[in-house]
Amino acid sequence: MTEATDLTFAARRSDDVRLVAGVSAAHFVSHFYMLVLPPLFAFVRGDYAVSYTEIGLALTMFNAVSAVAQTPAGFLIDRINARLALIAGLLFGAAGFAIAGLVDSYWVLIATFGLIGLGNTVYHPADYALLSRHVAPERMSQAYSVHTFAGMLGSAAAPGAVLVMHGIYGWRGAFFGAALLGALAALALVFTPGGDEVRHSSSKPAENTGPANWRLLMTAPILANFVFFLVYAFGSFGLQNFSVVALDQLHGTGPVTANSALSGYLLLSALGVLAGGWLAARTGRHRVIASFGLGATALVTLLIGSFDPGAVLLIVMMSLSGLCGGMVMPSRDMIVREVTPPGSFGKVFAFVTTGYHIAGILAPLAFGAMLDHGAPRSVFLMIAIFTLLSICAVACVPRRHA
Repeated sequence: MTEATDLTFAARRSDDVRLVAGVSAAHFVSHFYMLVLPPLFAFVRGDYAVSYTEIGLALTMFNAVSAVAQTPAGFLIDRINARLALIAGLLFGAAGFAIAGLVDSYWVLIATFGLIGLGNTVYHPADYALLSRHVAPERMSQAYSVHTFAGMLGSAAAPGAVLVMHGIYGWRGAFFGAALLGALAALALVFTPGGDEVRHSSSKPAENTGPANWRLLMTAPILANFVFFLVYAFGSFGLQNFSVVALDQLHGTGPVTANSALSGYLLLSALGVLAGGWLAARTGRHRVIASFGLGATALVTLLIGSFDPGAVLLIVMMSLSGLCGGMVMPSRDMIVREVTPPGSFGKVFAFVTTGYHIAGILAPLAFGAMLDHGAPRSVFLMIAIFTLLSICAVACVPRRHA
């Protein structure tokens, strides 16, 4: 009897590992896709003889479609096979890049980024629905941390990989390479466990556990999480995308030092996610972990904006900020999960992570205006303010009582 139990446990653990690997591969691709175009801006702009603003419209299209369609996609994913939805999203993204690389038309490029944005709508709801439905509860925080870590690796890998492909095959070849990556991830998911069946009783959808409609999303716990994702993403977007230029304007920091500091931030963020997953698995105090990490990030950002720390200390401080910020993410996901009724993971995660796309539309306008008006110190101040606001938001998330 014991041997049979051990074999069953080992089989479930093996299925969990395979599922987490497949979902994490899809998350890697989703973040990779977000950064395919930016390194190629100059080359695509030159071919189509358009402005940077006109090329930027492709990213606006991507974020607008994602923001509008992601929550409806979450409702759909709660009713269908989430794994098949994830495969479809990967294929939509792959098709978008393939068409953009094949057809010589600026307006087709813009339209294909709408298609890529449509594919992007399934990643967060399908990923979290699959993990929440099928991974054993005792391994949930580690699964979330590996999933987030894979996405951050996708962001880190994209610029270099895209430029290497461009150097060999041109920007259209880089688009075809991105399409192939998505197709391979979709193929891997075909052989990944995780259909509509539910293997762990704690994640089994139950009847009458809560309103399975828009009223659920308007409840206080879900709205507080939405606000948290929005303000947290706003600050993170500023630090990742505008810190290099702001450091140059504020302290005269050279591009090598500034980019090294940003690389340290991104690398330690990824490692912080793994550390945060380990910590979240050993304590239920997810709000405390998130508040500590966010507070440390805000403090470091304020210090960088207040005085010139020099090259070495700047890299250390930015790396520390990344480590603390990364530790927040598994606890952030667990906070959302603990207030989500069974059977509603797709729609809830889709809704709250829409805050990312709204921040992606608004943040460039705000931080760009600060730099255009010669106010680089305000960039760091704004990042710190929004990071502190995210602490208030996470502290206000009420617990859902059974």
